[in-house]
Amino acid sequence: MRTLEGALELAIVLARRAGRLLLRQARRPKAETQKGAQELVTQVDRASEALIVRVLREAFPDHDIEAEEGLGQVRGAPFRWFVDPLDGTHNYVHGYPHYAVSLALWCGEEPLVGVVYEPVRRECFWATRGGGAFLNGQPIRVSARDRLAESLVSTGFPYDKAARPDNNLAEFARVMPVVSGIRRSGSAALDLCYVAAGRQEAHWEMGLKPWDVAAGGLIVLEAGGRVSGPAGRSWDVHDDRIVASNGRVHEELLQVLGWF
Repeated sequence: MRTLEGALELAIVLARRAGRLLLRQARRPKAETQKGAQELVTQVDRASEALIVRVLREAFPDHDIEAEEGLGQVRGAPFRWFVDPLDGTHNYVHGYPHYAVSLALWCGEEPLVGVVYEPVRRECFWATRGGGAFLNGQPIRVSARDRLAESLVSTGFPYDKAARPDNNLAEFARVMPVVSGIRRSGSAALDLCYVAAGRQEAHWEMGLKPWDVAAGGLIVLEAGGRVSGPAGRSWDVHDDRIVASNGRVHEELLQVLGWF
């Protein structure tokens, strides 16, 4: 493998290229199809993923690529890229300007590189393992608030929320009265980056896929935060539930969620 710096540099270039593609297409009619219950995919998702996967294959032919729209290939290689070519597809389709491109490189169970690019504001969040977290080249840190009552938190809901009993509605009802505010942005990748940048104190969600959180989770950790599964267990990128925070409100949030 190239150095982490080389992988990071390429990931940033690719995320920005894909982001520019998303912006160019944003005002054009978008052909939508249903990928699942209430889950959309557009031709732009696929075009963004094709661009990213093609370059990653050329640069890292011995790496696996696990990508949302299925253009990658997983063969059991030690190094694996997680690619979300458009996190926030519903936002994008409706013209709501909050979406991102997310790329992460892992080795086994260890995150190495994470990049999340939000093209509307031109905000590029990134981190390397042991190297800290950054926004457009400036270091970022989680917030210092230590009480949920003073915290701004975020969450999301599964696409199949109408059909599944564990749809996060009960958790939402428990958390709402005990926090300063809750946001539901529609992009888990950006929610995690906002925790890392101190813009909010925590994020929890269920019904996730690895490409939703593989980059943002590393960025939170490198910004001094904490990422876990339910019951505070070690973070597993393939777990469909995640709790990320500044670390100070983590245990309190887990208790309110009832995820013990």
